[in-house]
Amino acid sequence: MTAVMWKPAKEPGRWAAPPRPVWEEAPSRAGITAKSFGLGLACLAVLVPLWIVVVTSLASKKTITRAGGLVVVPRDITFIAYKELLSGGQVTRAALISVGVTVVGTVFSMAVSILCAYGLSRPGSLGHRLILMLLMATMFFGAGLIPTYLLVQTLGLTDSYLALILPSAVSIFNILVLRGFFMGISPELTDSARIDGAGDFRILWQIVMPLSRAVIAVITLFYAVGYWSAWFNASIYLSDQQMMPLQNVLIQLVQKQEIPVGLTQAVRAGPLSGLAVQMAVMVLALLPVAVLSPFVQKHFKKGMLTGAVKG
Repeated sequence: MTAVMWKPAKEPGRWAAPPRPVWEEAPSRAGITAKSFGLGLACLAVLVPLWIVVVTSLASKKTITRAGGLVVVPRDITFIAYKELLSGGQVTRAALISVGVTVVGTVFSMAVSILCAYGLSRPGSLGHRLILMLLMATMFFGAGLIPTYLLVQTLGLTDSYLALILPSAVSIFNILVLRGFFMGISPELTDSARIDGAGDFRILWQIVMPLSRAVIAVITLFYAVGYWSAWFNASIYLSDQQMMPLQNVLIQLVQKQEIPVGLTQAVRAGPLSGLAVQMAVMVLALLPVAVLSPFVQKHFKKGMLTGAVKG
């Protein structure tokens, strides 16, 4: 007669802890308290500065003057800083440039990375080991800033938006992560599709990519955040201020204290504060990343760890 272990029924609405390995000891009350305290401090270290930036961007000139700078307690909330910034001036143009560069660059980078990773993940592909070694060598040895600038200048990419995309279009680390994930896909699936007459592009599009949504979502976020946050390429390859992306405008506001053209009069004699303008640009620069990250967060564990371990 087989013995049946009785398990208590789960109470409705009660949180259930995830199963714990048999070799792992149950946490003590002191350990749980210390972890909770540490996580709380980490959350405060992130949320408090963000709160101050948002509240200051919504504060009036009178409130900022009364507070002597950054505002912690919201009073006299106004959206005048965002209204002036998005009224069609330099910040609006810079934001559109950043959006365009991010979208085009991310699509191009993902296309090149996926094709390269898929080719390197096929054991029978021509010269894949040599190409893999050459790509990995570029992770440790770089040409340097001056040769890179001379190459971009020789190709005629200076003062063009391609200079913001092509020099940093491909990350070898991202290719290796994609390659590791592709290699983890069962070869029986691709072999059966090849027997049915499917080519490499069809196998990649209809089999490999649907099974790799997690890692593709994570790598796409990496590329998108990289393009959106990039400022160095624009500072050395662009000389026209009208072509500068949002991050470079933010640098001019925060470091050089340069108010965008069109807002000078509103800051000097109007109800708009220069500090509120700076904080509002920071919020606009952080907003896309803050909005997209939660949707990709669930794929981080599966995408990055699986791709890194199997690679």
